[in-house]
Amino acid sequence: MSDDALATWYKVREQVDWSSAPSVSPAPVRPVVDGLAAWFEGPVRLRDPDRADRLLAAMTLSRAAASRGELLAPALLTGWQQLVLGVNEVRLRQSDAFAKDGRERYGLTPRTWQDFAACLHQSADPSVPLPARAARAYLDIAFFHPYPDGNARLALLVLAHVLEREGVRLDEVGPLQTTRYADDPDGALDLAVLVTVLIRATRRRACSSCTQGSPGNISRRNSAAARARTAGGAWPSGPGPGCGPGCTRSCSPSCAVRTPWTSPGRPSTAPPYGH
Repeated sequence: MSDDALATWYKVREQVDWSSAPSVSPAPVRPVVDGLAAWFEGPVRLRDPDRADRLLAAMTLSRAAASRGELLAPALLTGWQQLVLGVNEVRLRQSDAFAKDGRERYGLTPRTWQDFAACLHQSADPSVPLPARAARAYLDIAFFHPYPDGNARLALLVLAHVLEREGVRLDEVGPLQTTRYADDPDGALDLAVLVTVLIRATRRRACSSCTQGSPGNISRRNSAAARARTAGGAWPSGPGPGCGPGCTRSCSPSCAVRTPWTSPGRPSTAPPYGH
């Protein structure tokens, strides 16, 4: 890798065939568990309750923006980042930044923030599958590294926002919490595939949960998920569009079926929160 990871990422970003990433049904995905809120209420809160509260507040703000159809832009992210960090003012970094214990440097040129804004705008490009757009936006935050602190946390919010604008929420986000590298085009496309897998799994579990026991009993076994649903906002009742064509069941968010911040059959080994 060159000594400027951002310059490397910009080249890799153009090389990746994002349109080749798998696509998903355009139908909204209504999870039985709000995975993003549950991540903040679970692993993050265990380590730092104040940080969890800040992230939940930023999540609420980002979802409000998505409900209005707002596109990603530096000014929009600044408002979220103020909540993420718990400060009154944040600015785009004014010098080079470093991550991974100093092994990656993100340069700064007169064009950096112009390029950043253009990349964010591409998150709404309908010619690219939704999972690829969400993954690419996540990596843009990681490698443009726009703020002196909190970029990993912001990247997760940005990925969720891209999905939320099109009516998609995940029931788990833990698998996304892995280290990414700017010089890895295969890894970039793999992230898009992972987002696709998570969307499809969320839709499948939303449908199958309707047949698994009493919602009241299940909900009592998953109090953390119940708190997460409260934090994330209620989904409307009625037949669940996340179930896919032909499903007439009501996939209510009361049908929480498992602890959402771990992948099926194994605990998450990822860190509880980013930088």
